[in-house]
This record gives sequence, structure tokens and C-alpha cells, in this order.
Amino acid sequence: MAELDRKQDRAPVPSSWEYAPAPEARDLVQLRDRYGLFIGGDWLEPKETYETIDPSTEDPLAKVGQSTPEEVNLAVGAARDAFENGWSTISPSERAKYLFRIARILQERAREFAVLESLDGGKPIRESRDVDLPLAAAHFFYYAGWADKLEYAFPNRKPRPLGVAGQIIPWNFPLLMLAWKIAPALAAGNTVVLKPAETTPLSALHFCDVLRQAELPPGVVNIVTGDGRAGAELVKHPGVDKIAFTGSTEVGKAIQRELAGTDKRLTLELGGKAANVIFDDAALDQAVEGIVNGIYFNQGHVCCAGSRLLVQESIYEPAIEKLKRRLGTLRVGDPLDKNTDVGAINSRQQLDRITELVASGEEEGADIYQPPCRLPEKGYWFVPTVFTNVAQSYRIAQEEIFGPVLSVLTFRTPDEAVEKANNTPYGLAAGVWTEKGSRILAMAQKLRAGVIWANTYNRFDPASPFGGYKESGFGREGGRHGLGPYVELE
Repeated sequence: MAELDRKQDRAPVPSSWEYAPAPEARDLVQLRDRYGLFIGGDWLEPKETYETIDPSTEDPLAKVGQSTPEEVNLAVGAARDAFENGWSTISPSERAKYLFRIARILQERAREFAVLESLDGGKPIRESRDVDLPLAAAHFFYYAGWADKLEYAFPNRKPRPLGVAGQIIPWNFPLLMLAWKIAPALAAGNTVVLKPAETTPLSALHFCDVLRQAELPPGVVNIVTGDGRAGAELVKHPGVDKIAFTGSTEVGKAIQRELAGTDKRLTLELGGKAANVIFDDAALDQAVEGIVNGIYFNQGHVCCAGSRLLVQESIYEPAIEKLKRRLGTLRVGDPLDKNTDVGAINSRQQLDRITELVASGEEEGADIYQPPCRLPEKGYWFVPTVFTNVAQSYRIAQEEIFGPVLSVLTFRTPDEAVEKANNTPYGLAAGVWTEKGSRILAMAQKLRAGVIWANTYNRFDPASPFGGYKESGFGREGGRHGLGPYVELE
């Protein structure tokens, strides 16, 4: 009888485990109502402003300056003065100290910046916290180490800084792209005018307080905000010696046309349509995790996203079955919830682009799968999507979607996999999944991509160069190679 009573006292076993909300504290970051332009170490009140919003709620976050040609000119002038009057002539070891300070401060304020990245960009907090911030700090640490060793980076050559670097970054990794651009430029002795993306300016503006804490000399880093008009003014300004751009292929081509015939240096990191190639001897469960990380990480807002899945025919059915089952476990919702896997699409414009391309895939005859998913009523959201029965000619297999949409194709032989993987105007990244090391090396030789991952995907290290071929741009960021575009070699 006592045993029966104990059984009756037990709580009923739930049919499924549910995740309780685990929100990060929004008040970790204090936003201003209005932000100016950071020029010459001071805040300049802008003549024009616009409003940046939280894409997960469509609520306004702050008013931000829309830089005019006159304000861009002031920023370039401040950068030129700082370059000529100190930054290019101080000892490399002193420059290294500033970079080390910036890296340490980013580490100390990582939780604050992670919240800001998720608020302004819509990405899940666990990605901001575990990927963006650690990598941003790591890039400053890495290039701080190179600042007084440039002669070793370029043996038998004498490197000297170029001057003023104009840098334009995208909205998918605002703080990380800032670190990719600013750290090597400063390590090499250049000064910077940086323009963040129109929809995600707040982390760059908040970064100005890091510069204040690090006591970076005025004018060494200047931040101007605004839409493409501000970027165009920076590109064509005669006082800029080098342009570094990360963004769309269309804008990259326009910048290259603008700079043709000038002596400005240029590096472009543009779009991609990366292939994730799964062979029949791959560890399939591991590969499925790599597929999910490759395309649904940061809502697919990744230039090297593995948006094309090439599966060997003999494992097609089990691979797709496991993939669909895994999609059903992804949690879409509040970016500040630590349980969220897929956050908000960055903007209405990008959501419309994704929706239009997905509709074209259905019209052309591909089979669409979307797991049951309840989306929030406000904000910009898209369900993680898989297309099967995709032909090479379909737009979803050729055009960069920049969203959580995967196109699946099949192959029989390694040569066919290479041919299909390379059948794209892009050449930024690829992934290979197989247990055979010889096959990995053979595929890496044949795939026309700047970055190739083996049995993993989306792994980055500041010591490893990143960049592409064809319409994915030219030049490399990261590693010793990332210093080259910022120095003149004698």
C-alpha cells in the first residue's frame, strides 16, 4: 500500500520537454536616443538623421546620423591629420599596446556588446556571445602581435603604411567585420574612416567608447554612418588611399568601376554560393550538424553560407530524412533568448528578397520543406527552409539568397561533385565531408573556392586568411595575408 502511495505521488512524465524562456538582460547595454558621427575623437552633431530599428520587434532603437559629403570630408581630414602627425611615426610596439588594450576591453565588455549585436541585427544572443565577440577580440589580439613584427611578415622588404583607409562593412557581422578591417589597418600604421551598414550602426558607434577607454589618439579611427550615399562619398574621396569593402557583388563591382584608373588600393569580400559536399562514407550525423551550422547559422546571413548541399546519391534518402528531423528541433524566435537557434531577418528589404527567391524555387519546380514553426507576430522572420529536386539552372541554386534557405542537389562521382560545386559565378567557400584524407586533399585542389572546410563548417581563426575568387571578390582578410593590403613594400 505504501508503495502504491509513493507511485501516485510521482509527477506525471511530460510527453515532450519544453525549453523555458532564458532571456538575456536587455538593460546590459544603455542606448542613447541619438548618435552623432565620431570624427577626430569627438562626437559631431549630424545634419541629417535616420532611425535604426530592432528587426525582431520593428521597434525603434535610436536616431543615427546620415553622413553628408561635407561630414565625410571632415572624417577623412581628421584621419589624414592623425596619420601625418603621429600614428604612422610612433613605434610599432606603441601601436601594439593600443590594439592590446582594445582587445582586452572588448573581452571585458563582451556581454554588453553581444546584447547590442542581437538587438540591432536580430541574430541569436548565443551566436553574438559565443562567436562574434570572442572572434572580434581575437582579431585585435592577433594583429597587436604583428604590429612590431611587420619585417618578419614581409622578409627582405620594408613595409610602410599606405595612409588613410576607407572601410565599408556589412550588416551580418557588424562588430566582427569592424575588427577584421580596423585591426590590420592600425597594426600596419594606417588611420581609418569606417562606415558601418545602414541597418546595424550601433555596435560601431558603441565601439567609440572602447576607443576612448583605450585612449587611442584622436582621428586614428573615425566612424561615419548612413546609407550607400555615405559609402559612395568615402569611396571617391581623393584623400583616401585604400578602400576595403565587404558586401554585395553588385556594389563591389560599382566600387571597382569607380576606382578604375586611380591609384587607390582595393580589396573586395563579396557574395558566395558555397557548396557543402557530403560523400557516402561521411559520418552522417556529424555532417547533418555541419549542414545546419553551414546554412542556418545567423539566419543564413553569411557570405560563405553552405547554401548548396551536394549529397552522394547512395545516401540521399537517409541524409534528407535526418536533416528534416533536425530542422524540426530548431527554435526560431526572440534573439535575446539563449535557447533561440534562428533569430530575425535583418530588414524588411532582405526578407522580401528571401521571400521572392523562395517563391521562384517553387515556381521552377523544386520541392519545398519547412518544419512546423510558429513565428512571432511582429518583426521580420522566415522559417528554415530546404529545397529538394533542385536543378542547377534554378535561381535558388545560382543566386545568393542570404537567408535560411538550403538547396539540395545530388552527385554520383567526385568529378561530378566538383563540376556542380564549381558551376557558380562565386568562389568564396566550400565544405567536404568524408573519412578519406586523400579525397579531402583531392577535392580541395579542384574546388574553386578561397576557403574549404573538411568535416566541419564555419570555423574561423584570426591567423587564417579568408577571401574568394571570381565574383566573390579579391584580397584576403585575416592572417599574415591580411596585412598585405595595408602596406607599401619597398
